[in-house]
Amino acid sequence: MYKSSVAVDSKFPRVGTTIFTVMSKLAADCGAINLSQGFPDFQADSSLFDATWRAMREGHNQYPPMAGVPELREAIAGKVAALYHARYDVEREITVTAGATQAIFTAIAAFVRAGDEVIVFAPVYDSYVPAIESAGGTAVYASLNFPDYRPDWQQVGLLLNKRTRMIIINSPHNPTGSLLSADDLAELAGLTRDTDIVVLSDEVYEHIVFDGARHHSVASHPELAARSLIVSSFGKTYHITGWKVGYVLAAGELMAEFRKVHQFNVFTVNTPCQLGIADYMRDPGRHLGLAEFYAGKREFFRRQLLGSRFELLPCHGTYFQLARYDSLSDLSDREFACWLTRHVGVAVIPVSAFYPDGRDDHVVRFCFAKQEATLAAAGEKLRRA
Repeated sequence: MYKSSVAVDSKFPRVGTTIFTVMSKLAADCGAINLSQGFPDFQADSSLFDATWRAMREGHNQYPPMAGVPELREAIAGKVAALYHARYDVEREITVTAGATQAIFTAIAAFVRAGDEVIVFAPVYDSYVPAIESAGGTAVYASLNFPDYRPDWQQVGLLLNKRTRMIIINSPHNPTGSLLSADDLAELAGLTRDTDIVVLSDEVYEHIVFDGARHHSVASHPELAARSLIVSSFGKTYHITGWKVGYVLAAGELMAEFRKVHQFNVFTVNTPCQLGIADYMRDPGRHLGLAEFYAGKREFFRRQLLGSRFELLPCHGTYFQLARYDSLSDLSDREFACWLTRHVGVAVIPVSAFYPDGRDDHVVRFCFAKQEATLAAAGEKLRRA
Protein backbone atom coordinates (compact mmCIF):
# COMPACT_ATOMS: atom_id res chain seq x y z
CA MET A 1 0.00 0.00 0.00
CA TYR A 2 1.23 3.49 -0.84
CA LYS A 3 0.31 6.83 0.70
CA SER A 4 0.74 9.59 -1.84
CA SER A 5 2.81 12.64 -0.97
CA VAL A 6 0.95 14.67 -3.61
CA ALA A 7 -1.47 17.32 -2.38
CA VAL A 8 -4.72 16.74 -4.29
CA ASP A 9 -6.99 19.66 -5.07
CA SER A 10 -10.01 17.62 -6.17
CA LYS A 11 -12.03 18.75 -9.17
CA PHE A 12 -14.99 16.91 -7.62
CA PRO A 13 -14.78 17.47 -3.85
CA ARG A 14 -18.45 16.56 -3.35
CA VAL A 15 -18.41 13.46 -5.54
CA GLY A 16 -18.01 10.05 -3.96
CA THR A 17 -18.75 6.54 -5.15
CA THR A 18 -21.99 6.44 -7.15
CA ILE A 19 -25.13 5.23 -5.41
CA PHE A 20 -25.36 2.43 -8.00
CA THR A 21 -22.00 1.01 -6.96
CA VAL A 22 -22.80 1.48 -3.27
CA MET A 23 -26.12 -0.37 -3.45
CA SER A 24 -24.80 -3.14 -5.71
CA LYS A 25 -21.93 -3.78 -3.28
CA LEU A 26 -24.34 -3.80 -0.34
CA ALA A 27 -26.55 -6.26 -2.22
CA ALA A 28 -23.57 -8.54 -2.85
CA ASP A 29 -22.38 -8.26 0.76
CA CYS A 30 -25.84 -9.11 2.08
CA GLY A 31 -26.75 -11.73 -0.51
CA ALA A 32 -29.76 -9.59 -1.50
CA ILE A 33 -31.59 -9.61 -4.82
CA ASN A 34 -30.18 -6.67 -6.76
CA LEU A 35 -32.97 -4.57 -8.29
CA SER A 36 -30.88 -1.43 -7.87
CA GLN A 37 -28.43 -1.14 -10.74
CA GLY A 38 -29.96 -0.94 -14.22
CA PHE A 39 -28.76 -3.99 -16.08
CA PRO A 40 -30.45 -7.22 -17.20
CA ASP A 41 -29.67 -10.53 -15.52
CA PHE A 42 -30.46 -12.46 -18.71
CA GLN A 43 -28.53 -13.09 -21.91
CA ALA A 44 -28.88 -11.29 -25.20
CA ASP A 45 -29.85 -13.17 -28.37
CA SER A 46 -27.18 -15.72 -29.27
CA SER A 47 -27.29 -14.63 -32.91
CA LEU A 48 -25.78 -11.29 -31.84
CA PHE A 49 -22.87 -13.17 -30.29
CA ASP A 50 -22.56 -15.31 -33.42
CA ALA A 51 -22.37 -12.23 -35.65
CA THR A 52 -19.71 -10.65 -33.44
CA TRP A 53 -17.65 -13.84 -33.22
CA ARG A 54 -17.90 -14.18 -37.00
CA ALA A 55 -16.45 -10.69 -37.41
CA MET A 56 -13.57 -11.64 -35.11
CA ARG A 57 -12.85 -14.86 -37.00
CA GLU A 58 -12.92 -13.02 -40.33
CA GLY A 59 -10.11 -10.76 -39.13
CA HIS A 60 -11.99 -7.56 -38.22
CA ASN A 61 -9.92 -6.93 -35.10
CA GLN A 62 -7.95 -3.76 -35.85
CA TYR A 63 -8.83 -0.08 -35.49
CA PRO A 64 -12.07 0.89 -37.24
CA PRO A 65 -12.67 4.42 -38.56
CA MET A 66 -12.83 7.03 -35.83
CA ALA A 67 -16.54 7.70 -36.43
CA GLY A 68 -17.44 3.99 -36.44
CA VAL A 69 -17.63 1.27 -39.05
CA PRO A 70 -19.69 2.33 -42.10
CA GLU A 71 -21.96 -0.72 -41.79
CA LEU A 72 -23.13 0.31 -38.33
CA ARG A 73 -23.53 3.99 -39.16
CA GLU A 74 -25.61 3.01 -42.20
CA ALA A 75 -27.78 0.75 -40.03
CA ILE A 76 -28.29 3.59 -37.53
CA ALA A 77 -29.22 6.00 -40.32
CA GLY A 78 -31.76 3.53 -41.66
CA LYS A 79 -33.35 2.99 -38.25
CA VAL A 80 -33.60 6.71 -37.51
CA ALA A 81 -35.10 7.44 -40.95
CA ALA A 82 -37.70 4.69 -40.51
CA LEU A 83 -38.72 5.69 -36.97
CA TYR A 84 -38.37 9.47 -36.96
CA HIS A 85 -38.41 10.45 -40.67
CA ALA A 86 -35.05 12.15 -40.13
CA ARG A 87 -32.14 11.89 -42.56
CA TYR A 88 -28.68 11.94 -41.01
CA ASP A 89 -25.62 11.83 -43.23
CA VAL A 90 -23.64 8.65 -42.56
CA GLU A 91 -20.27 10.33 -43.02
CA ARG A 92 -20.80 13.64 -41.23
CA GLU A 93 -23.66 13.28 -38.75
CA ILE A 94 -23.40 9.89 -37.00
CA THR A 95 -20.66 8.79 -34.59
CA VAL A 96 -20.40 5.49 -32.73
CA THR A 97 -19.29 5.91 -29.12
CA ALA A 98 -18.02 3.84 -26.21
CA GLY A 99 -21.43 3.83 -24.59
CA ALA A 100 -23.84 6.65 -23.82
CA THR A 101 -21.92 8.01 -20.83
CA GLN A 102 -18.85 8.67 -22.98
CA ALA A 103 -21.09 10.30 -25.58
CA ILE A 104 -22.64 12.62 -22.98
CA PHE A 105 -19.28 13.51 -21.43
CA THR A 106 -17.77 14.19 -24.85
CA ALA A 107 -20.69 16.36 -25.98
CA ILE A 108 -20.42 18.48 -22.84
CA ALA A 109 -16.64 18.75 -23.16
CA ALA A 110 -17.00 19.88 -26.78
CA PHE A 111 -19.44 22.73 -26.13
CA VAL A 112 -19.30 23.84 -22.48
CA ARG A 113 -16.59 26.26 -21.36
CA ALA A 114 -15.66 27.91 -18.08
CA GLY A 115 -18.46 30.21 -16.96
CA ASP A 116 -21.15 28.55 -19.08
CA GLU A 117 -24.40 27.35 -17.54
CA VAL A 118 -26.15 24.08 -18.39
CA ILE A 119 -29.79 23.49 -17.47
CA VAL A 120 -30.57 19.99 -16.19
CA PHE A 121 -33.81 18.56 -14.81
CA ALA A 122 -33.93 17.14 -11.28
CA PRO A 123 -34.15 14.28 -10.50
CA VAL A 124 -31.08 14.15 -12.74
CA TYR A 125 -29.00 11.17 -13.90
CA ASP A 126 -25.75 11.18 -11.97
CA SER A 127 -23.21 11.54 -14.81
CA TYR A 128 -24.44 14.88 -16.15
CA VAL A 129 -23.31 17.29 -13.45
CA PRO A 130 -19.74 15.98 -12.97
CA ALA A 131 -19.25 16.25 -16.73
CA ILE A 132 -20.51 19.83 -16.69
CA GLU A 133 -18.26 20.76 -13.79
CA SER A 134 -15.22 19.08 -15.35
CA ALA A 135 -15.62 21.47 -18.30
CA GLY A 136 -15.77 24.47 -15.96
CA GLY A 137 -19.50 24.91 -16.37
CA THR A 138 -22.24 25.28 -13.79
CA ALA A 139 -25.33 23.07 -13.58
CA VAL A 140 -28.58 24.99 -13.18
CA TYR A 141 -31.48 22.88 -11.94
CA ALA A 142 -35.01 22.91 -13.30
CA SER A 143 -37.60 20.67 -11.64
CA LEU A 144 -39.57 17.70 -12.82
CA ASN A 145 -42.63 18.13 -10.64
CA PHE A 146 -43.50 15.29 -8.25
CA PRO A 147 -45.40 12.97 -8.48
CA ASP A 148 -45.86 12.94 -12.28
CA TYR A 149 -42.37 14.35 -12.98
CA ARG A 150 -43.46 16.82 -15.64
CA PRO A 151 -41.25 19.77 -16.67
CA ASP A 152 -42.30 23.36 -15.91
CA TRP A 153 -41.29 25.23 -19.07
CA GLN A 154 -42.14 28.60 -17.55
CA GLN A 155 -39.54 27.87 -14.87
CA VAL A 156 -37.03 26.86 -17.55
CA GLY A 157 -37.63 30.14 -19.36
CA LEU A 158 -36.83 32.07 -16.19
CA LEU A 159 -33.53 30.19 -15.84
CA LEU A 160 -32.32 31.13 -19.31
CA ASN A 161 -29.75 33.90 -19.61
CA LYS A 162 -26.78 34.90 -21.76
CA ARG A 163 -24.59 32.31 -19.96
CA THR A 164 -26.88 29.37 -20.84
CA ARG A 165 -24.92 27.20 -23.25
CA MET A 166 -26.76 23.88 -23.11
CA ILE A 167 -29.97 22.22 -21.97
CA ILE A 168 -29.89 18.49 -21.22
CA ILE A 169 -33.10 16.50 -21.58
CA ASN A 170 -33.70 12.81 -20.96
CA SER A 171 -36.72 10.94 -22.31
CA PRO A 172 -37.74 8.27 -21.48
CA HIS A 173 -36.45 9.52 -18.15
CA ASN A 174 -34.20 7.73 -15.71
CA PRO A 175 -35.09 7.38 -12.85
CA THR A 176 -38.77 8.36 -13.12
CA GLY A 177 -40.03 6.65 -16.29
CA SER A 178 -41.71 9.88 -17.47
CA LEU A 179 -41.86 10.93 -21.14
CA LEU A 180 -41.56 14.20 -22.99
CA SER A 181 -44.47 14.88 -25.33
CA ALA A 182 -44.61 16.59 -28.71
CA ASP A 183 -45.88 19.67 -26.86
CA ASP A 184 -42.81 19.56 -24.60
CA LEU A 185 -40.53 19.58 -27.63
CA ALA A 186 -42.47 22.52 -29.07
CA GLU A 187 -41.99 24.42 -25.79
CA LEU A 188 -38.26 23.67 -25.82
CA ALA A 189 -37.99 24.79 -29.43
CA GLY A 190 -39.69 28.06 -28.61
CA LEU A 191 -37.42 28.76 -25.65
CA THR A 192 -34.22 28.10 -27.60
CA ARG A 193 -35.25 29.79 -30.85
CA ASP A 194 -32.86 32.56 -31.99
CA THR A 195 -30.25 31.49 -29.41
CA ASP A 196 -26.96 29.57 -29.60
CA ILE A 197 -28.10 27.09 -26.94
CA VAL A 198 -27.17 23.48 -27.68
CA VAL A 199 -29.61 20.73 -26.70
CA LEU A 200 -28.19 17.42 -25.50
CA SER A 201 -30.94 14.78 -25.69
CA ASP A 202 -30.34 11.53 -23.79
CA GLU A 203 -32.64 9.00 -25.49
CA VAL A 204 -31.02 5.72 -24.43
CA TYR A 205 -34.40 4.15 -23.54
CA GLU A 206 -35.99 5.26 -26.82
CA HIS A 207 -37.42 1.81 -27.59
CA ILE A 208 -38.88 1.16 -24.13
CA VAL A 209 -42.17 3.09 -24.11
CA PHE A 210 -45.45 1.66 -22.82
CA ASP A 211 -49.24 1.82 -23.02
CA GLY A 212 -49.52 2.85 -26.63
CA ALA A 213 -47.40 5.97 -26.19
CA ARG A 214 -44.57 6.72 -28.58
CA HIS A 215 -41.15 8.17 -28.11
CA HIS A 216 -40.87 11.74 -29.37
CA SER A 217 -37.27 11.98 -30.44
CA VAL A 218 -35.63 15.35 -30.92
CA ALA A 219 -34.63 13.91 -34.31
CA SER A 220 -38.27 14.12 -35.37
CA HIS A 221 -38.41 17.87 -34.68
CA PRO A 222 -36.39 19.60 -37.45
CA GLU A 223 -35.91 22.88 -35.61
CA LEU A 224 -34.58 21.16 -32.48
CA ALA A 225 -32.60 18.59 -34.44
CA ALA A 226 -30.57 21.42 -35.98
CA ARG A 227 -29.26 22.45 -32.54
CA SER A 228 -29.14 19.05 -30.83
CA LEU A 229 -26.86 16.14 -30.11
CA ILE A 230 -28.92 12.97 -29.62
CA VAL A 231 -27.50 10.05 -27.66
CA SER A 232 -28.66 6.43 -27.74
CA SER A 233 -27.35 3.10 -26.48
CA PHE A 234 -27.18 -0.41 -27.89
CA GLY A 235 -26.56 -1.64 -24.37
CA LYS A 236 -30.11 -0.75 -23.35
CA THR A 237 -31.66 -1.89 -26.64
CA TYR A 238 -29.99 -5.29 -27.02
CA HIS A 239 -29.35 -6.26 -23.35
CA ILE A 240 -25.58 -5.78 -23.66
CA THR A 241 -24.82 -2.99 -21.19
CA GLY A 242 -21.30 -4.36 -20.65
CA TRP A 243 -20.36 -3.90 -24.30
CA LYS A 244 -20.49 -0.10 -23.88
CA VAL A 245 -21.51 0.79 -27.44
CA GLY A 246 -23.73 3.77 -28.21
CA TYR A 247 -24.01 6.52 -30.79
CA VAL A 248 -24.60 10.23 -31.34
CA LEU A 249 -26.63 12.02 -34.01
CA ALA A 250 -26.00 15.69 -34.76
CA ALA A 251 -25.95 18.25 -37.55
CA GLY A 252 -22.60 18.29 -39.31
CA GLU A 253 -21.34 21.50 -37.74
CA LEU A 254 -22.07 20.19 -34.23
CA MET A 255 -20.71 16.73 -35.00
CA ALA A 256 -17.43 18.21 -36.24
CA GLU A 257 -16.88 19.72 -32.79
CA PHE A 258 -17.99 16.53 -31.03
CA ARG A 259 -15.48 14.48 -33.03
CA LYS A 260 -12.62 16.83 -32.14
CA VAL A 261 -12.98 15.64 -28.54
CA HIS A 262 -14.07 12.08 -29.33
CA GLN A 263 -10.92 11.34 -31.32
CA PHE A 264 -8.73 12.14 -28.33
CA ASN A 265 -10.65 10.59 -25.45
CA VAL A 266 -11.51 7.19 -26.96
CA PHE A 267 -10.81 7.64 -30.69
CA THR A 268 -13.03 4.73 -31.64
CA VAL A 269 -14.96 1.66 -30.46
CA ASN A 270 -14.02 -2.01 -30.82
CA THR A 271 -14.53 -3.31 -34.34
CA PRO A 272 -16.12 -6.77 -33.97
CA CYS A 273 -18.89 -5.57 -31.66
CA GLN A 274 -19.76 -2.78 -34.10
CA LEU A 275 -19.96 -5.24 -36.98
CA GLY A 276 -21.93 -7.73 -34.90
CA ILE A 277 -24.49 -5.08 -33.95
CA ALA A 278 -24.73 -3.86 -37.55
CA ASP A 279 -25.53 -7.40 -38.70
CA TYR A 280 -28.05 -7.86 -35.89
CA MET A 281 -29.86 -4.64 -36.80
CA ARG A 282 -30.86 -6.12 -40.18
CA ASP A 283 -34.02 -7.34 -38.40
CA PRO A 284 -35.82 -4.20 -37.13
CA GLY A 285 -38.16 -6.37 -35.06
CA ARG A 286 -35.33 -6.76 -32.58
CA HIS A 287 -35.66 -3.15 -31.46
CA LEU A 288 -39.31 -2.66 -32.40
CA GLY A 289 -40.33 -5.55 -30.13
CA LEU A 290 -38.53 -4.16 -27.09
CA ALA A 291 -41.47 -2.16 -25.72
CA GLU A 292 -43.74 -5.23 -25.63
CA PHE A 293 -40.96 -7.31 -24.08
CA TYR A 294 -40.39 -4.89 -21.22
CA ALA A 295 -44.08 -4.08 -20.80
CA GLY A 296 -44.51 -7.75 -19.94
CA LYS A 297 -41.78 -7.53 -17.34
CA ARG A 298 -43.24 -4.33 -15.92
CA GLU A 299 -46.65 -5.95 -15.51
CA PHE A 300 -45.15 -9.12 -14.03
CA PHE A 301 -43.22 -7.09 -11.45
CA ARG A 302 -46.24 -4.97 -10.59
CA ARG A 303 -48.25 -8.12 -9.94
CA GLN A 304 -45.55 -9.26 -7.54
CA LEU A 305 -46.17 -6.14 -5.45
CA LEU A 306 -49.92 -6.66 -5.17
CA GLY A 307 -50.62 -7.11 -1.49
CA SER A 308 -47.47 -5.25 -0.49
CA ARG A 309 -47.45 -1.87 1.21
CA PHE A 310 -45.63 -0.14 -1.66
CA GLU A 311 -47.49 2.48 -3.70
CA LEU A 312 -46.48 2.16 -7.35
CA LEU A 313 -46.05 5.38 -9.32
CA PRO A 314 -46.73 5.57 -13.09
CA CYS A 315 -44.06 4.07 -15.35
CA HIS A 316 -44.41 5.24 -18.96
CA GLY A 317 -41.00 4.11 -20.18
CA THR A 318 -37.53 2.73 -19.26
CA TYR A 319 -37.13 -0.47 -17.23
CA PHE A 320 -37.47 1.26 -13.86
CA GLN A 321 -40.44 1.31 -11.51
CA LEU A 322 -40.74 3.95 -8.78
CA ALA A 323 -42.62 3.24 -5.57
CA ARG A 324 -43.50 5.17 -2.42
CA TYR A 325 -43.03 3.40 0.89
CA ASP A 326 -44.82 5.77 3.33
CA SER A 327 -47.01 2.92 4.59
CA LEU A 328 -43.91 0.90 5.43
CA SER A 329 -41.50 3.27 7.10
CA ASP A 330 -40.66 6.79 8.22
CA LEU A 331 -36.98 6.31 7.39
CA SER A 332 -35.27 8.54 4.86
CA ASP A 333 -35.09 6.90 1.45
CA ARG A 334 -31.33 6.22 1.81
CA GLU A 335 -31.86 4.61 5.20
CA PHE A 336 -34.85 2.70 3.87
CA ALA A 337 -32.88 1.39 0.87
CA CYS A 338 -30.17 0.09 3.19
CA TRP A 339 -32.75 -1.43 5.55
CA LEU A 340 -34.58 -3.09 2.65
CA THR A 341 -31.31 -4.58 1.39
CA ARG A 342 -30.08 -5.84 4.78
CA HIS A 343 -33.32 -6.99 6.38
CA VAL A 344 -35.69 -7.80 3.51
CA GLY A 345 -33.11 -8.94 0.96
CA VAL A 346 -33.93 -6.65 -1.99
CA ALA A 347 -31.65 -3.80 -3.10
CA VAL A 348 -33.13 -0.61 -4.57
CA ILE A 349 -31.98 2.94 -5.37
CA PRO A 350 -33.14 5.90 -3.23
CA VAL A 351 -34.45 8.60 -5.56
CA SER A 352 -33.01 11.39 -3.37
CA ALA A 353 -29.63 10.43 -4.88
CA PHE A 354 -30.79 12.09 -8.12
CA TYR A 355 -31.46 15.48 -6.45
CA PRO A 356 -28.75 18.08 -5.76
CA ASP A 357 -30.30 18.94 -2.39
CA GLY A 358 -31.16 15.34 -1.48
CA ARG A 359 -34.90 15.99 -1.75
CA ASP A 360 -36.65 12.99 -0.23
CA ASP A 361 -40.20 12.10 -1.27
CA HIS A 362 -39.91 8.61 0.26
CA VAL A 363 -39.55 7.06 -3.21
CA VAL A 364 -37.25 4.23 -4.31
CA ARG A 365 -36.42 2.87 -7.75
CA PHE A 366 -36.68 -0.79 -8.74
CA CYS A 367 -35.12 -2.21 -11.93
CA PHE A 368 -37.38 -4.82 -13.55
CA ALA A 369 -34.96 -5.80 -16.35
CA LYS A 370 -34.64 -9.20 -14.74
CA GLN A 371 -35.70 -12.78 -15.26
CA GLU A 372 -39.19 -13.59 -14.00
CA ALA A 373 -37.70 -15.93 -11.40
CA THR A 374 -35.66 -13.04 -10.03
CA LEU A 375 -38.67 -10.72 -9.95
CA ALA A 376 -40.87 -13.38 -8.34
CA ALA A 377 -38.30 -14.04 -5.62
CA ALA A 378 -38.01 -10.31 -4.98
CA GLY A 379 -41.79 -9.95 -4.90
CA GLU A 380 -42.14 -12.66 -2.27
CA LYS A 381 -39.71 -10.79 -0.02
CA LEU A 382 -41.28 -7.39 -0.67
CA ARG A 383 -44.80 -8.61 0.12
CA ARG A 384 -43.55 -9.70 3.54
CA ALA A 385 -41.86 -6.37 4.28
